[in-house]
Amino acid sequence: MSTSDPYRGYRGPSRAVMERFGITVWCEVRAHTTRGDFEGLVLPRSETSDELHLVLKLGSGYNIGLRHDTVTSLERIGYREAHYKIPEKAFPTDPAHPNVKLLGTGGTIASRLDYRTGAVIPAFSPGELYGSVPELADICNLETEKLFGVFSENMGPEEYVILADKVGEAIRDGYDGVVIGHGTDTMHHTAAVLSYMVQRPPVPVIMVGSQRSSDRPSSDAAQNLLNAAWSAGHGPIAEVLVCMFGPTSDRYNLLHRGTRVRKMHSSYRSTFRTLGDIPVAMVDGPTITPLKDDWQPRRDDRTVTVQAAFDDRVTLTYYYPGMQPDVIDALVDCGYKGIVIAGTGLGHVNRLIYPALDRAHKAGVQMYMTLQTLWGFVQMHVYETGREILELGVVPLGNMLPEVAYIKLGWALGVHPDEPDAVRQLMTTPLAGDITEREPHDGYLVFQGGVPEIREFLEKVWR
Repeated sequence: MSTSDPYRGYRGPSRAVMERFGITVWCEVRAHTTRGDFEGLVLPRSETSDELHLVLKLGSGYNIGLRHDTVTSLERIGYREAHYKIPEKAFPTDPAHPNVKLLGTGGTIASRLDYRTGAVIPAFSPGELYGSVPELADICNLETEKLFGVFSENMGPEEYVILADKVGEAIRDGYDGVVIGHGTDTMHHTAAVLSYMVQRPPVPVIMVGSQRSSDRPSSDAAQNLLNAAWSAGHGPIAEVLVCMFGPTSDRYNLLHRGTRVRKMHSSYRSTFRTLGDIPVAMVDGPTITPLKDDWQPRRDDRTVTVQAAFDDRVTLTYYYPGMQPDVIDALVDCGYKGIVIAGTGLGHVNRLIYPALDRAHKAGVQMYMTLQTLWGFVQMHVYETGREILELGVVPLGNMLPEVAYIKLGWALGVHPDEPDAVRQLMTTPLAGDITEREPHDGYLVFQGGVPEIREFLEKVWR
């Protein structure tokens, strides 16, 4: 599809309507339809879209589709070709403000919509973020560095090592805090790996992203960035934290510990939840309210331990009923050195795969048990099956989350490649809050829609 085509992406009936009324892409139009009148900008269509609809961007910022056979007339009222590139701007400095380093990796917080394909693609460099959120200059002196321009599913061991080294470098260079722009899909994986690779940082290391791209009216990018920058530059908590929307309304952000957080909804802005614990703090502009009392405080020194190593010969296996032993055997045959199992209940698998677990253990493969339930602790001494699995060399990991266990195992094997006892010691020793002594009584709350208690609650708060 040529970018010079005035009907970019339109074909068939939708293009015929545009030609009839002398309308092209980027025309501002007043559309009269059998379903009402609309004003907006005619957008290009995705290459994979249907032939039946015209797409308008309304003044509200939202897009609507108009079916061709509902359009009675199109009146051109202007022309405005959209430009989604935001120029980079030199960030103004103030000696009274803290110095914060923003490391960019890509993701929705730095994205726009590609109307050629209809996909959200990485587009903004970190420097452009200031062009879209100038209020950042009221919070800190921000220096940006773009490390990658990828969606988070393309983050992996190679990127983890580079990112950890850069965080350590920023800390040693004297920055008062570090912000990392990251896609949300695997942000909890990267938060976990940084919690292990960057140990006892003296300043906050804040990961931030957004569920909705910057060109959408409901984008959470600006609020997330502002609260992340404040937490990094002014916050008292020197840990690896994820800063994202708290409630569904635009009220405040939550700071989640990097080893206890998980993305729990595909599209909600308040998608991140602390599991097995409660969030570390709330952030509402200049106000940071700790919710826990076991956090690591900011320090004046520049001392940080960076152990940026990762062995990618590890895997996370989700047990399911009827699982066959050849699944485990195949992993061993392919050279995997570590397997994390997300088991059922208190940490169980079926007896069918026992022989495969035994073969893996004898081959020197490290195996660890976590829970599919996400909440609760592995308790392998309660039932006979659990005790049998223990005897096969599978090691329980308390209430460590499955993804966190996978990340920790890759890191531990990278740090101690030929020391199985040292790996096991690392895996079973609580680090950065990955295993807790107990879960809080007010942590696990299920708000199930439709039940009387929730209806009564909602009637009080939603009016």
